[in-house]
Amino acid sequence: MTDDRMLRTSRNLPFTPKEVYSAFASAELLALWWGPDGFTNTFEVFEFTAGGRWKFVMHSPDGADYLNDSFFEELVPDTKIVIHHDCPPNFKLTISLTPEGDGTRLTWEQVFDNAETAHAVKKRAGLANEQNIDRLTTVLREVSN
Repeated sequence: MTDDRMLRTSRNLPFTPKEVYSAFASAELLALWWGPDGFTNTFEVFEFTAGGRWKFVMHSPDGADYLNDSFFEELVPDTKIVIHHDCPPNFKLTISLTPEGDGTRLTWEQVFDNAETAHAVKKRAGLANEQNIDRLTTVLREVSN
């Protein structure tokens, strides 16, 4: 049972699954929106293929830098992205894209190694994940205009 180790959020977006998937597949777009409000990113490695690495630094508004090292476990175009975050806090992120009306139902599920880590991260990541999706929506609006 993973419910005690999982953070989940879901939202309808007014974009096609292809448009949402492209915002993950493009390093240039992803760097613009990945992370909570005020964060920026410097990508060192971005190999958007199954098994490919994604290594980057998130820069917080207060000047702190956070190294992130991940790999893409599974990529199903316009449908699913599975990312393993291989540095603390370790987790597996599954992003599912389901057509819904004229848009997409995005489901974001993070599964942590244990319930204690999930609980500790939930205090800050719940809002951060929502901000991340807000930023994704803003970037997609800008590129579709």
